[in-house]
Amino acid sequence: MIRVVIPHHLRRLTSAGKEVELDVQGPITQQSVLDALEAKYPVLRGTIREHGTLKRRAFIRFFACEQDLSHQPVDAPLPDAVASGKEPFLIVGAMAGGE
Repeated sequence: MIRVVIPHHLRRLTSAGKEVELDVQGPITQQSVLDALEAKYPVLRGTIREHGTLKRRAFIRFFACEQDLSHQPVDAPLPDAVASGKEPFLIVGAMAGGE
């Protein structure tokens, strides 16, 4: 099982807790994890990735094992610790703005 931590504002859409577990088939990549997440919670479609292109939305970041994976290829394997369920894949809502 893959563990995924989703940001608070998206948890409200899913009625899920901070962390969800997903059964991901095939290679464990950002794309396969996000596909499984959106399959389990269809309401998330378009909130993390753009509808048509499936590109990461600008204010969403991906982290695993203390590394920012946001700009990594979506089909690159995630770290073994994520694939084994030892570490979670984190989806973080980035902040911007200020004065």
